[in-house]
Amino acid sequence: MTLLALQKKIGIKFKKQEYLQQVFIHRSYINENKNSRLGDNERMEFLGDAVLELVVTEYLYANFSNPEGDLTSYRSALVKGETLSKISQELCLGDYLMLSRGEKKHGGHARNLILANTFEALVGAIYLDGGYTKAKKFITNFLIPKFKEILSNESFRDARSSFQEWAQEKLNTTPEYRVLKESGPDHSKMFEVGCYIKDELYGTGNGTSKQTASQEAAKFAMDKISQEN
Repeated sequence: MTLLALQKKIGIKFKKQEYLQQVFIHRSYINENKNSRLGDNERMEFLGDAVLELVVTEYLYANFSNPEGDLTSYRSALVKGETLSKISQELCLGDYLMLSRGEKKHGGHARNLILANTFEALVGAIYLDGGYTKAKKFITNFLIPKFKEILSNESFRDARSSFQEWAQEKLNTTPEYRVLKESGPDHSKMFEVGCYIKDELYGTGNGTSKQTASQEAAKFAMDKISQEN
């Protein structure tokens, strides 16, 4: 597959092809190729993250009259790594990634965190090359349609908030989250987190950040409570 094929798929032709090329350069590749003409994609990812959040915020503000708390939950569900990674998979962005030998060996082309970051970098590159309007069109075409599914399965609900409400109502206490294990290199760590109530373990979760792992732990705990009741 070529970058020309990708441009046809997303309906965008880059004026400056270097922007698109840089989208797929992972930091690990630069570590092994110090003389690379282009840098890694992390600055583009940083920019894309901001553009993504603004476009999604505008969309939600214009189309929903819900209070701020609801809109924040909707936005979080739309821009979270799991959603972005799924779109990356649909667009086959992993096929274009340039990784170190070690990252390739460990399946970096298919890792959710790397794919989500690549999607953000692509948004950043589109913004740099074509401006806000073009980036907004791309996000509207490929990300916004996911919101219907998010609403239907209520995946916008914050598991930690739900579990805290239950614990405070039923047990008059607040859950505590503890990191049980960390693994992997600094740039791609995995965390295992447990949620506790008065030292009793209610659930565990894994994720690429402590926040993601704690959400998974809370979700596990809520599922367990639902089954018991």
